[in-house]
Amino acid sequence: MGKTRSGRETLYHQVAHSIQRQIGQGALQVGDKVPSVRLLSRHHRVSVSTVLQAYFWLEHRGFIEARPRSGFYVRVPYDTLVPEPKYLERKTTPKPVETGSVIQEIIRMLDDPSLVPFGAACPAPELLATNKLNQVLRRAVNRYPAHSANYDFGPGSSLFQRQVARCSLAYGCNFSPEDVVATCGAIEALNLSLRAVAKPNDIIAIESPTYFGVLQAIESLGMRALEVPTFPKEGMCLDELEHAIRKHGVKAVVVMPNCHNPMGYVVSDEKKKAFVELTARHEIPVIEDDVYGDLAFDGRHPTLKSFDRNDLVLLCSSVSKVLGPGFRIGWVHAGRFRAEVERLKFITTIASPSLSQLVIGSFLESGGYERYLRSLRIAFSEQVQSVSKAIAKYFPEGTRITRPRGGYLLWVELPKNVDALRLFHDAIRENISILPGTIFSPSARFKNHIRISCGYPWSERLDRALLTLGRLCQQQAS
Repeated sequence: MGKTRSGRETLYHQVAHSIQRQIGQGALQVGDKVPSVRLLSRHHRVSVSTVLQAYFWLEHRGFIEARPRSGFYVRVPYDTLVPEPKYLERKTTPKPVETGSVIQEIIRMLDDPSLVPFGAACPAPELLATNKLNQVLRRAVNRYPAHSANYDFGPGSSLFQRQVARCSLAYGCNFSPEDVVATCGAIEALNLSLRAVAKPNDIIAIESPTYFGVLQAIESLGMRALEVPTFPKEGMCLDELEHAIRKHGVKAVVVMPNCHNPMGYVVSDEKKKAFVELTARHEIPVIEDDVYGDLAFDGRHPTLKSFDRNDLVLLCSSVSKVLGPGFRIGWVHAGRFRAEVERLKFITTIASPSLSQLVIGSFLESGGYERYLRSLRIAFSEQVQSVSKAIAKYFPEGTRITRPRGGYLLWVELPKNVDALRLFHDAIRENISILPGTIFSPSARFKNHIRISCGYPWSERLDRALLTLGRLCQQQAS
């Protein structure tokens, strides 16, 4: 980890380790301001963006913290505040998924603007490039006045496909535009991929915990889920995955290795490569959900797809978490399953929204996307830090929280006698939304876990809400 494919340490890790050594040796102490980005850039003869990557790396390992309009400072070590969730090594067997109406009821409750938004994984509208996208929308309508007069048959608009293919270079791939199949968001990409590689009653290996949308998809298709123990920092346990493949005849694996929902980890490049080699040996298709991949705090990381030499990885993503969920536009690179995905796409929704493809394609073509991402990463990084500190301050002893390396989600383990579903209902009565951990498992595990979204800028309202949540937890814990 922290090295290029040739084995050399990356530039930003060199910069980060130089600051880490100064902290370890006492040259920089708690409360000290670390050198400015520009000063360190000149000193190490690297770019400003490289230094920022180094500082994000240090920040999310608890060495430093950002202070608004002031710079970065050495902080009290993260681990002295609150530990991380424990790794749960439990053996499971394949089982049908039965979410029933629970998830839908919970999601309906979250669709209330009066609630403090810790539940839904949506970024605050004011953080998004709404004004520029509106400008692009107006230009696109003028440029293509008949945009809605015809179906956009085929895998997608050529403009959209070209821009997605161009962006794939950032995460270690080199797509051809015709490899990109446009979808109605990442969830359709995931559903199409499952249908292309498996059939009813087949066994699908999943992370534990996993995004509840994966569970709903598996349930709707009549497949069975097999939970594979998953580390809060490292992702799915490969030994357990290989055991599951050999014992249970797994037909496909669904994973989110970059900025995982709900735990926020980024799997190392070495482990990604080992994962792809393992599944390829057994000819197992892998469905990779990369919807948060652009939001890694220290910059873009390679996908599993970038290590795929057998066309067995189906890479799914969308713009929902970065540019806005209302566009309902995503894509899938389905490898050897492309023809089947295209067929299923046509018989399911015929085509994806033409206008959304034109707007997103034009936005990406106009330039400035990477600069926009940098500002978004900084905002989410600071918001995750603020929420983490408040949880450490207000929640009862025994609470554990993840250290996300990207995105804006926190996975919180509460004391054992706290019932997360009861806490969810208590919080709703206080006009606060959260998600209970049980919906992230087909076996209703994680009864004392919750997911907290940090998609909104820090405010007194959020602070008060976390104080209230801490009080509600304390009432159950005691």
